[in-house]
Amino acid sequence: MTNWIPPAAIFIFGACIIPFLTGKAKQVYLLLLPVLAFINLLNMPEGTDWVFNFLGYEVIFGKVDKLSKVFGYIFVIMAFGGALFSLHLKEQQESVAGFLYAGGSLGVVFAGDFLSLFIFWEIMSVSSTYIVWSRRTKAAQDAGLRYILVHLLGGLFLLFGIIINASNSGSIEFGFIELNGLASYLILIGFAVNAAIPPLSAWLSDSYPESTVTGAVFLSAFTTKTAVYVLCRAFPGAEILIWAGALMTIYGIIYAILENDMRRVLAYSIINQVGFMVAGIGIGTELSINGTASHAFAHILYKALLFMSAGAVLYRTGKSKCTDLGGLYKTMPVTLIFCLVGAASISAFPLTGGFISKSMIISASGHEKMTVIWLLLNLASAGVFLHAGIKFPYFVFFAKDSGLRPKEPPLNMLLAMGFFAFLCIFIGVFPGVLYRILPYPVEFVPYTASHVINQLQILLFSALAFFTLLKFLQRTETISLDTDWFYRKGSRAFLWFVDTPMSRFGHQMGKIFFDYILDSLIWFSRNPLAVLKMAADTMFLLVSDPDQRIEIKKRIEKEKEIYPGDIIKHWPIGSTVLYLTFFLLTCLLVYYL
Repeated sequence: MTNWIPPAAIFIFGACIIPFLTGKAKQVYLLLLPVLAFINLLNMPEGTDWVFNFLGYEVIFGKVDKLSKVFGYIFVIMAFGGALFSLHLKEQQESVAGFLYAGGSLGVVFAGDFLSLFIFWEIMSVSSTYIVWSRRTKAAQDAGLRYILVHLLGGLFLLFGIIINASNSGSIEFGFIELNGLASYLILIGFAVNAAIPPLSAWLSDSYPESTVTGAVFLSAFTTKTAVYVLCRAFPGAEILIWAGALMTIYGIIYAILENDMRRVLAYSIINQVGFMVAGIGIGTELSINGTASHAFAHILYKALLFMSAGAVLYRTGKSKCTDLGGLYKTMPVTLIFCLVGAASISAFPLTGGFISKSMIISASGHEKMTVIWLLLNLASAGVFLHAGIKFPYFVFFAKDSGLRPKEPPLNMLLAMGFFAFLCIFIGVFPGVLYRILPYPVEFVPYTASHVINQLQILLFSALAFFTLLKFLQRTETISLDTDWFYRKGSRAFLWFVDTPMSRFGHQMGKIFFDYILDSLIWFSRNPLAVLKMAADTMFLLVSDPDQRIEIKKRIEKEKEIYPGDIIKHWPIGSTVLYLTFFLLTCLLVYYL
């Protein structure tokens, strides 16, 4: 008998109890639940457990190995930090949705089959949508609607791929998938939506900035990193992911530099950072997979920290535009320090977690002689420091004084930021702790003189470029449209198409059916024999000789005169024929559909 519980169950069932708690009891419960889940995770041995038979298939809720456990560890840590950061909230909805979201993510991580994976995948989509809607603004409602529609579409691709794959293989086991058929590509697209691979990425920058101060912290961690996990499990070594990842790293930088909203800057930097992970998966070596897993671990820490610092500013000022902020270092110095730790980690400064993890992926590309990818990843690494490492803290906390004098956020927010800041530095100083939980044995040594000097050169060059080009990087009150332009404009075009041409077409079809076809059928049903006689004589009229036409025309006129008289009184056909016809057509449709 197993001595552990699926972590997903702890959070999902635990979330159902939250509405019944208030005050201190609720706060203690929110912190205690992730702690219990972490202890449970430590006691989970590698192997397969919690297996059930469903319709002849094995449903596995507990497939445990080193890859799933490293993602499990960071997801539980994130749930604890997110709960601590949101401890001051009185609303129940967001806390419930946040724990359901975490539970769904953990369910995906430990799923050994496609059925359970898909169920938890959809739990993630629905619960994260409620997190976006928790802000209760018009913009949040609209963004949440677009968010759920995009993810439901991605879920449909995934479901179709799963069905085809199951029919071809006779199994729903989730593992390595060869990228060589329709099913594999549909599954890849389903995963790519959640990974925010362009052009399927606009939902991220659209929805995350519109969520609540605390909700954005949860959102930054789970969806994209869960996608990284399933890609790592299913498609390691897929070459298409190398170039997709490289594209993401550059794509995210460009939009982050152009952006004015501080949380949209951080949202685009998620795309950039996930790009490193996707590229690492595509490379597919032990070093790159270790780098991907470690970068996902480190990224959740520093990205949550950055969203927390941005959230603290938004919480105290009510503003998120860089043009409305500046000079906050005077009254929010503690928040500034934590923000700088996150900025240093995302920029891969030595002695931070980001330096360890990002270096592994870049080194893996170099070991495989992928010169172009190596150059692109190094260029992207420099760009990260440009937008997230300098731009975000500079324009928010320094730059032109906005005159705002907000105080520090509540103590629970500061504690959560301190917790993540400590972990960012801890794994940077003691990388061996992280190495021990990675999927493969690690021989990588990050702190070599050449590597440290090279990274510092990149960072100094980026800093020099930023302050040299500062005049051109000054933000204006602009809004950048991404590929969401297509579904924003496309939705309007679709509504117009439905409301105008389709509506008119439907009206005309209804008129044709009810006014012409149905009337004709009723007319036919009154005396089918007479109708058939007239139809036959009309056909004869077209092919007959001129002499015969006169006789046929007279006969047709007589038939019209007696119609719709009851010529054959003993043949009760009439409407019965019509009803029987529709009945048979209905039966055929039901049978074939």
